[in-house]
Amino acid sequence: MESLAGRANHVVLLGCALLCAAALLCPETVIVSASEGQPVPVTASNFPIASDARLGGDTKQTRFVLDLDKTIQFRAFALADPYRVVVDMPQVTFRLAAGVGAAGRGLIKAFRFGLVMPGGSRIVFDLTGPARIANSYVLDAANGQPPRLVLELQEVDRATFLQSLAVESRPEPKPAPAEAANADAAAEAALPPKPAAPADPRPVVVIDPGHGGIDNGTQSGAETEKSLVLGFGLALRDRIEKSGKYRVVMTRTDDTFIPLADRVRIARNQSAALFVSIHADALPHREGDAQGATIYTLSDHASDVEAERLAEAENKADAIGGVNLTGEPTDVADILIDLAQRETRTFSNRFARLLMGEMKNTVRMHKPPLKSAGFKVLKAPDVPSVLIELGYVSNKGDLEHLVSENWRSRTVESMAQAIDAFLAKRLATAGPAN
Repeated sequence: MESLAGRANHVVLLGCALLCAAALLCPETVIVSASEGQPVPVTASNFPIASDARLGGDTKQTRFVLDLDKTIQFRAFALADPYRVVVDMPQVTFRLAAGVGAAGRGLIKAFRFGLVMPGGSRIVFDLTGPARIANSYVLDAANGQPPRLVLELQEVDRATFLQSLAVESRPEPKPAPAEAANADAAAEAALPPKPAAPADPRPVVVIDPGHGGIDNGTQSGAETEKSLVLGFGLALRDRIEKSGKYRVVMTRTDDTFIPLADRVRIARNQSAALFVSIHADALPHREGDAQGATIYTLSDHASDVEAERLAEAENKADAIGGVNLTGEPTDVADILIDLAQRETRTFSNRFARLLMGEMKNTVRMHKPPLKSAGFKVLKAPDVPSVLIELGYVSNKGDLEHLVSENWRSRTVESMAQAIDAFLAKRLATAGPAN
């Protein structure tokens, strides 16, 4: 059974660029178009609008309905371990009521929605158990009702579920050459730009604002972790670039979901001298209060229970975004730590101590301020890496700091000074990293 699950999870997740290029014939993976003719390019002014979403049914059969202002194409497919159903569609403006998706019904435990790439949106459903996509379609506007996307799920056992995912033995339709070329070009355009030739000789600092798009991260009221850390990351980039000594690469510059493996690839492909991942923590309700910033480095074993909890939560980002968890090659999904990685950890720890020394003068630090855990996003060989939790959005004082321009400016300055001190010392002893 496990081998079957492994084979099932090798289903290729096509990008939204393929939504209009291919029509998959198997019932578990469906592309639907409610209108005839060729798709029309969508501009920022006419993105479809989703105005309402609702669930109906029970634990045997459950229906999801999404109200839209126009018909769209979409692709629906299931994923195992954990059980999920994913709906990919062109970019949609979600104008749904606050809290929609937090509570489920029937076969759906909860669902979330958001941007997964420029031009592409996604809805991810967490299932209570194995279920198949019994039907999926778009209804035209009729009888006073708006266009609706409908997804119908039916309970099945695990063996049936896994069998439905094992598509390798089935002929897979392929897009026409021209369509494939257009899809490849669109997918390539969505990736971070490759270094220009000739390569810029300056050391590269990769700044990684956590979460994004469909993955909000932690949240307090209207404030989401993905927005807070993006604003901080952009401010840090601007501060570092002022010196002209380093080239800064962002893993994301807008509200887009980036899988963990892609964040690692960016650091590796850019031959980064330093990788800084920025997050904000939160304690679950009724688990007490905590405050202050914490700096994490990579370790096979978490330094304490809290570090283990946080790493486990952060490592679920791909599942939250609807990514196939076992389809990645081992060099990014399960990197074997060798001697070179041990040396990289030494540099990571050195930078973490420098960073703590600078930040403690301007920022309230958690106790203890330095920790380690097995964060997937830090597993880039030969790239010194740290993950910084700026504070706890669940703490009123920390949240006030996180939304404060003055606090952000002071914290960015302390981090920039630590980065400058670390890279200056490395360059003086070992030469440029790239």
